[in-house]
Amino acid sequence: MSIFPTKILLAADGSDETALAAQTATDLADKTGSELHIVYVEPWPPIIDPEADERVTEAITEKKMKRAKRFVGAQAEEIEAAGGTVTQAYVRKGGAAVGIVALAEEIDAGLIVVGSRGWSRLRRALIGSVSESVVQHAHCPVMVVRKDNR
Repeated sequence: MSIFPTKILLAADGSDETALAAQTATDLADKTGSELHIVYVEPWPPIIDPEADERVTEAITEKKMKRAKRFVGAQAEEIEAAGGTVTQAYVRKGGAAVGIVALAEEIDAGLIVVGSRGWSRLRRALIGSVSESVVQHAHCPVMVVRKDNR
């Protein structure tokens, strides 16, 4: 039995920290022979005018999901262009931390890799930190990748 994970889940959101987390997750997957999976969680429900026509609401929803799929596909292409291998890319809807943790359990990930935005204590208290929530609720180890802020 290996101490290394067989599946690594990278949570992507397009931030600078995600790029660093992607590089880290790719390196780990390559060095340990692990599968690399990517997830992007689209905030849900979308903020739409409650007075909007149902067709407008459906069109906005469809547009957001198409954009999310293009985004996660582009993330996978970037990793593969850099020499990595992506086993599967996913799009989920809902709260970011909940979606990340749920997918990690679903695919039986051995490690979750997330970027840290390095928000201030006040902003984290008001909005919450996705990485902190993932660390608290995940069934497996979580690596929080942070840019050097010296």
